[in-house]
Amino acid sequence: MEISVKYFASLREIMGTPEIQVDITEATSVDGLWQTLSAEKTVELDSVMMTVNHEYVKPGYVLKAGDEVAFFPPVTGG
Repeated sequence: MEISVKYFASLREIMGTPEIQVDITEATSVDGLWQTLSAEKTVELDSVMMTVNHEYVKPGYVLKAGDEVAFFPPVTGG
């Protein structure tokens, strides 16, 4: 099943693209997707923020066909 993946801020530079289409298997979690995608690049972040269809989700969220996933680096500041 196909989903859309978007990268924001520094992740866009690290991953080398702002957006990709990915074919995943059923029962893939958003964290599982991140682990697969980030293993292909050198990503030195302790964590990333994840959204599915514009809503923040927990890492165990199971993806569905047509979902739009976005990954953001951790936000800091004060």
